[in-house]
Amino acid sequence: MMNSYQKINNIVGWLIFIVASGVYISTIEPVASFWDCAEFIASAYKLQVPHPAGAPMFLLIGRMFSMFAASDVESVGFAVNLVSALSSGFTILFLFWSINLLAHKIMGIKVGEADSAQTLRIILAGAIGSLAFTFSDSFWWSAVEAEVYAMSSFLIALVFWAMLKWDVIEEEAQANRWLILIAYIIGLSIGVHLLNIVALPALGLIYYFKKYPKVTFKGVVYALLISSGILILIWQFIILGLPGLIGKFEIFFVNTIGLPFGSGALIFGIILLGAFGYGIYWSAKTSRINLNTFLLGLSFIIIGYSSYFVVLIRSQYNPPIDQNNPENVMNLLSYLNRDQYGSRPLLSGQYFDAEVISQEKGAPIYTKGEDEYEITDYKIETKYDPKRTTILPRMYSAAPGHAEEYRRWTGLRQNEKPNFTDNLVFMFRYQLGHMYFRYLMWNYAGRESDIEGAGWKTMFADNSDLPEQIKENKARNNFWMLPFILGIVGLLYHAKKDEKGFSVVGLFFILTGVALILYLNSPATEPRERDYIYVGSYYAFAFWIGFGVLGLATAFEKALKNPKVASIAAGVLCLIVPGIMAAEGYDDHDRSDRYFSVDAARNYLASCAPNAILFTGGDNDTFPLWFIQEVEGFRTDVRVIVLSYFNTDWYVNQMRQNSYDSEPIPMSLSEEQVKQGGLNDYLPYMSNSGIKGAIPIDRYLDLIRKNNPSLQIPTSVGKYNMLPSKTLTMAIDTNQVKSLGLIPEDKKQFMVDRMTWNVKGNGLEKKDLMILDIMNENNWERPIYFNTTSLNGVKMDLRKYVIQEGLTYRLLPIEKPNVNAEFVNTDVMYNNLMNDFSFTNTADPEVYYNQNYRNFFLNHRSVYASLATSLVQEGQDEKAVEVVDYIMKTISPEAVPMDITGLDFAQVYFATGNDEKGLALVEGMWKDNYELFNYLIDHELPYMSRERQISIAVLSQIVQILRQYDLNEKALEYQDEIRVLYEKM
Repeated sequence: MMNSYQKINNIVGWLIFIVASGVYISTIEPVASFWDCAEFIASAYKLQVPHPAGAPMFLLIGRMFSMFAASDVESVGFAVNLVSALSSGFTILFLFWSINLLAHKIMGIKVGEADSAQTLRIILAGAIGSLAFTFSDSFWWSAVEAEVYAMSSFLIALVFWAMLKWDVIEEEAQANRWLILIAYIIGLSIGVHLLNIVALPALGLIYYFKKYPKVTFKGVVYALLISSGILILIWQFIILGLPGLIGKFEIFFVNTIGLPFGSGALIFGIILLGAFGYGIYWSAKTSRINLNTFLLGLSFIIIGYSSYFVVLIRSQYNPPIDQNNPENVMNLLSYLNRDQYGSRPLLSGQYFDAEVISQEKGAPIYTKGEDEYEITDYKIETKYDPKRTTILPRMYSAAPGHAEEYRRWTGLRQNEKPNFTDNLVFMFRYQLGHMYFRYLMWNYAGRESDIEGAGWKTMFADNSDLPEQIKENKARNNFWMLPFILGIVGLLYHAKKDEKGFSVVGLFFILTGVALILYLNSPATEPRERDYIYVGSYYAFAFWIGFGVLGLATAFEKALKNPKVASIAAGVLCLIVPGIMAAEGYDDHDRSDRYFSVDAARNYLASCAPNAILFTGGDNDTFPLWFIQEVEGFRTDVRVIVLSYFNTDWYVNQMRQNSYDSEPIPMSLSEEQVKQGGLNDYLPYMSNSGIKGAIPIDRYLDLIRKNNPSLQIPTSVGKYNMLPSKTLTMAIDTNQVKSLGLIPEDKKQFMVDRMTWNVKGNGLEKKDLMILDIMNENNWERPIYFNTTSLNGVKMDLRKYVIQEGLTYRLLPIEKPNVNAEFVNTDVMYNNLMNDFSFTNTADPEVYYNQNYRNFFLNHRSVYASLATSLVQEGQDEKAVEVVDYIMKTISPEAVPMDITGLDFAQVYFATGNDEKGLALVEGMWKDNYELFNYLIDHELPYMSRERQISIAVLSQIVQILRQYDLNEKALEYQDEIRVLYEKM
């Protein structure tokens, strides 16, 4: 029977692997997706250094897969995405085998001793549970893009399966080998993601239940404490502790004893190897088996963790992507600690309205100097009013907009102070409800839409009055709660039949879900949905879906009196669950024909003149640009500068290097003047400086370069240079500008010999100072561009001196006649948009674009609207209509629903006498927005408040546009309909 079961188990497992992998490969995105995927692919392709904590193991495997693309650089994205698809397929394989191993315990039989009916039941349970997870929303999403979560899921599934295999091995020596294998996998997983170590207490229970058949409450507590201690040991001693200890050795041996750089790390390594080597030898010699296994396990965790040497080695070569520059021990320590992201209070901390009473210097920050490590800065420790602190702080963030969100979720009035009850309300409503349970139900009940904040889909919702754009949203999936219900059946059945196994899976479910939520302590808003973080919890729930099959089969057996027939009946019935999940989820998880993220990157770079400097703002408008330059070699003459990174010394100094076809950025401030903890991290405005009027930036920068003491002011955490005036000015060498031919012929009348602008806020950040330095040193020789995000992020009002040439704004010494209107170089922009922009499959309604992509389409449509509007103003009506027709055809409303930019297109049509096209456009927009607004009046959906505001704004503007072009009859008809809506409100 053993051989028969193993054969069936293996064959079915591999068949499910093929099915899952086939689904993922068929729906994989062929290029880099938005968010971190583009950065990971670019970093894997050339083994560069992405954002902390780096995921070096993922990059190494990604690099290996990228080699399959050979010289076809356009296939590199697909090749690295394939890592996630196959990792996800293996996750499903090991989930299937794990469900089957636990099913034996539920049924009270040893592995291999099941009869044919029991084998059938076990196999069906494993198949349905694993297939349900295959088609779960969050896991499928991660399976088709180059992110770390798919590989992390594979490693956690592998570890869990390996622990269950260890559990059924009776010979101790052989079993201990599995424990060492598990330790090695955990070590490797550190180089991918840290989710694996979160599950250690659940693995500790498996160990306890095997070693101590007589279970006691005291024993369970001890098992949890010891396994939690191992988790803390790995986190504090290995992941963070080893680099910290190496840092202390390095400081001592370099700074105190005077040895060369790296000596401390080398000596520590020798001591560590010696200690572990002797410990392993001594424990083996004295037959201390448990100690020997423990030391070997720790050793293999460290061996797996050694993938981080890749970060250190590659950073020393100064690749173009070299985040945080972790090329020495001290920088690597900061990189591993993720210092740039700050920290969140966990067990005690402040409320969001707590006043800061002091800021003091904390631990020193060391930087590699000429001969030793120098203290260049200190961590800042902020002290808050002790009366406004609490245990388990949940409402702690004072970031802009967070207070309003805290109040919205808890019902606090405007000036009402939060208390501990409000703290708990926020935790349960937002953190546990909105940021976890909602995601769990997305995966196993359904989802309302892909609009950020969307709820989960219930089987009881009335959909009769749904507007078309919500009803047709491909991410609107309704599983009729069947996976969730089957999972609850399995949970109850598991709890009844196998308390030990239930406690293991239940603890796994809680640790990777609720416990993780409490640890991460999410603030009031996030830049995107975070469901992918808790995929380990959805994985655990899939066990219960499988066990639900066992529960139904047992119930059917009582009625049918035939075990095989009961198993088949339960299996056939329960196949509906993965079936409906696959059918509902396929269209919104199929990315096989989606190329727009890379097209958008190409279009940003195509908007820039040769040898340009382009400032960007964040992940999605930067990482795809890195991908297209690093992987496909497109427009490597353009130097992309991430504005938020420009506040760091390591990034500023990287801009002093060549990068492919881009020369170093012109800057006059030295490395000493931009170092962290120096005088120029922040330059506060001092109203009592005595300076009246504007200050020339060349003089100001000269004072900074000379470290003039008149600029320096003391603060509680050190000295800073101050800003003596909020008005800055820069003289223009007009002869130089004219000789370079920078000003368009029709814009020469707007040229100025001096640019003057105001500073926004209460001072300048380092990034703003560096922009001033570049502007001053560049002397208009290299084109300087901003995208929308970076232009809004600069603390200087430069908008009146930029001209639009595509998706980017070029800085020029011409002053816009109307600062609130777009200023367009129509000749250059027409050529860029009509000849150099790329659009692949963007007219195909079968291709799915989620909200994030649709927002980028809005950016693209808006630049075509700006160009067309400017062409109308210049009297080039034929060209204007050509531009609108082109973008309407290229990004069709059928593929991407028309957004508010459609109103600008309609105005172009009306202004050029194309009333029929204009009316067709506004009638379609009226229908969509009227339906949506009417629905949102009757249904309170806070997450769609923005859509509600946009809809009524569109409706009102349509009436105004119709009146503007004397289409009064239609305008009156629509005005009456708006009045009806207002009466309903």
